[in-house]
Amino acid sequence: MSDAVDDAMGDAVGAACPADPAVTARTGPRDQARPGSAPRGLLVVGDVVTDVVARHRGPLAAATDTAAEIRTVPGGAGANAACWAAYSGCPDVRMLGRVGSDAAAWHERVLRRAGVRPLLVPDTAASTATVVSLVDTATAERTFLTDSGAVLRISPADWNPAFLDGIGHLHLSGYLFFADVSRELAIAACRSARSAGVPVSLDPASAGFLAELGADEFLAAAEGMDVLLPNADEARILTGLSEPADAAAELSRRFPLVAVTLGAVGALVASDGDLLARTCAPPTGAPAVDSTGAGDAFTGGFLAARLAGADPAEAAAAGCRAGAEAVTLVGGRPPVRD
Repeated sequence: MSDAVDDAMGDAVGAACPADPAVTARTGPRDQARPGSAPRGLLVVGDVVTDVVARHRGPLAAATDTAAEIRTVPGGAGANAACWAAYSGCPDVRMLGRVGSDAAAWHERVLRRAGVRPLLVPDTAASTATVVSLVDTATAERTFLTDSGAVLRISPADWNPAFLDGIGHLHLSGYLFFADVSRELAIAACRSARSAGVPVSLDPASAGFLAELGADEFLAAAEGMDVLLPNADEARILTGLSEPADAAAELSRRFPLVAVTLGAVGALVASDGDLLARTCAPPTGAPAVDSTGAGDAFTGGFLAARLAGADPAEAAAAGCRAGAEAVTLVGGRPPVRD
């Protein structure tokens, strides 16, 4: 999930951010589960990916070598968000995804180390999704080359309503919506959750893939979601509105709660057509080295806070804190706590 923000957006929104990095808000009700009152588990359904992160200094040199620091790390918008939710204190996080049998054991192992219960479906006919992330060290921004592999082969046959036992919230990665079979799985999971009274959130995941699919088709498939978590570029595509605040308000007429991430600027929260909160990203005291997964970190922090009883503005502040930490790390996952 990209969190690139252009200068114009920074001028328009950053000026409205308060000196307090937490929140200026007209907060909504604390309508999620509080500790002890309802299930606090989080089920994430989405992509589990092997990331190859190449951090290079300066522009790529065509037709020759460019020196880079290259690492292979676990990734995927869905799996990243799950790990950040666990890191942010959610006591029960589960991850449903489809991976190639070539790397299934490794991904299960690293998810468990991160405090996430893996519900991975091994695929013998397709390899694990792989993303090559080209990160310019001068800006910490990155460009993705994506092979979706087994991710988009997940199907309704991989779903079991029992996965929702003890779950207080279902989160769907938008990557599932970019292929017919995986979209059917996402819709089936959403229907099961709604039948069980479990709220559902959705991260559109990719401005590029979203533009290819088309806003109308995506919005039709996303009907019934309780929470939408786009970045500014995705919000623009979905509404045709250039200002993130306008886009957030417009989307909240369709989805009960919307949080639009603005990268280093922070986030906007809207409900019922009105802006609830403008939340600033806090300073970290550490330089940004890689923006990969910053939006996923926001999602994980936001959802963990909501499940703990936070109101939308407080949850956005928690998400911004996670996102600010994420950009100081290489790759899209939080550090593993011993």
